[in-house]
Amino acid sequence: MLDIKDSVAVITGGASGIGLAVAHYWARQGGKLVLADVVEDTLSNAAAGIQGEVVTVTCNVTDEKDCARLADTAIERFGKINLVAPFAGIIKDGMMLTPDRSTGKVARKMPLEQFQKVLDVNLTGVFLTVRECAARMVDHGCRGLICLVSSTGSLGTAGQINYASTKAAMSVMPKVLTAEFFRRGLSERLRCVAIAPGYVGTPMVKNMPRKVVDGILEQVPIGRLVEPEEVASLIGELYRNEALAGDVFFIHGGLRLGSKG
Repeated sequence: MLDIKDSVAVITGGASGIGLAVAHYWARQGGKLVLADVVEDTLSNAAAGIQGEVVTVTCNVTDEKDCARLADTAIERFGKINLVAPFAGIIKDGMMLTPDRSTGKVARKMPLEQFQKVLDVNLTGVFLTVRECAARMVDHGCRGLICLVSSTGSLGTAGQINYASTKAAMSVMPKVLTAEFFRRGLSERLRCVAIAPGYVGTPMVKNMPRKVVDGILEQVPIGRLVEPEEVASLIGELYRNEALAGDVFFIHGGLRLGSKG
């Protein structure tokens, strides 16, 4: 079992949502943080509220040099990386095709930019973050976990062909990386998993219209949103328990996805 105390976590998307919840959880357990996000002011404000040892790095995860600088910062400041949490992500929902109601002909197609931007951040950004951090972990003999974020959206949600595709990719990455680490004799100390949250009570979700939230909760057996702190706690246990590797762990309150079963 690994101990979080004095372990070093690199978290992207760390200024809000699940990333920030994990940062607070990690600090409370005595861990050290390299917190990254794309907006410097928002990142600084988030870090100021964390009780613990925190280094901030303004980082565009789609930029190779930024991701390399992020990983180097962790090594330079703390000498190691133990948890990689590439949680930076965006949503740009929309239907691939939208027919005109009167003519039935296609009136709108999802623009390539709307599709590509989500892939750039949610998929390429994760790849670059993981590649650079894992390389430093190998070179410096670190022991720890790469924890990706998939989603129940990976199962297929209309209007999210871009987002759902990236989250489906996160579902297969743990298997690929675990196999690669195994092949290279690294799997005894380097692991990869993914979590797949359902509807989490982040500020963005809680600020949705009440009617929308109520409709969501009708499909959640526990009768409420999953709290970000509950997701953070799961990540903590995945880090501690070294028998957990190469899989996806759902945390969605029993979400039925359209059927009460």
